[in-house]
Parts: sequence; structure tokens; C-alpha cells
Amino acid sequence: MYKIIGKDGQQYGPVTAEQLRAWIAENRANAQTLVQADGTPDWKPLGSFPEFAADLRPPPVSATVPPTITPPSGPLPRASNKIPAGICGILLGGLGVHKFILGYTGAGLIMLLVTVLTCGIGWWVMHIIGLVEGIIYLCKPDEEFVRVYVDGRKEWF
Repeated sequence: MYKIIGKDGQQYGPVTAEQLRAWIAENRANAQTLVQADGTPDWKPLGSFPEFAADLRPPPVSATVPPTITPPSGPLPRASNKIPAGICGILLGGLGVHKFILGYTGAGLIMLLVTVLTCGIGWWVMHIIGLVEGIIYLCKPDEEFVRVYVDGRKEWF
């Protein structure tokens, strides 16, 4: 037989081990609930009684129910280059800096070489391309930016 102190601070009992197991199943008692066994003067947490250890274990997670995963708050780590690439596309688009930021070395070299080899005349065309791409980068949500430009490796527009 056992006595317990309930969540309301009141003493209940004496109760049998089976009644205490039923209260555990009903979530009326837990591992922190204070319990006094018959014949003992001290109160101990229910979790310290080995006879109730199996009853206090959390139920196993079902294999059919996937665990709930909360998405991280804030920007996606793989979208961390979105803002620098967008700003450099708008300001330095003619030099292809935004392409280098995203890891598109070939496309960046094309833009840089067109600007340099035409003595700056081709800079206007490359700058317009960079300006448009920078605006596109900044307007896309992080998930779409990662899908298109990081995973999809889309180099132009």
C-alpha cells in the first residue's frame, strides 16, 4: 500500500500498487510525484521505486508516425549568399562579382572578360544583366533561391 501527494498538494491513500499504476496511466501521477510506502517514514519520488519503473517509461514512438521537425527560424544557411550576390549584382554587375559569390566561376569570368576585353564598352550590357539578376536574387524567397540557384545551379537569369 502507498500514500501519495497529488498535484493539488493533498495526500491520498492508502492505495494499492494497481491503483497507482492506473493513476500513472491517467497522468494523475508521474515520476516526480511524492510517494510513501507502507512502513517507511520518508517520502520519495515515484520514479525511485523500481516496481513502477516500467509504468513510468514514455511510450515507444510509433514507426508509422514521423517525428515532428520544426524548421529553423531565420534565413536558410544555404541562402546566406543571396543578399551579397544580389547587392553585388546591382552595384558591380558588369564585373560579374555576383557570379563568383554564388560559385559560378565560368559565368563570372565571361562577364569580367567581356567588360575588360571590350575596354569597358561591354560593361553596359553586362551591368544590365547583373542588375536584373541582382533584383531577381533579392526578390526570391530563401527556399526558392536555394532550389533554383544553389541546388539547381542556374547560372543565367
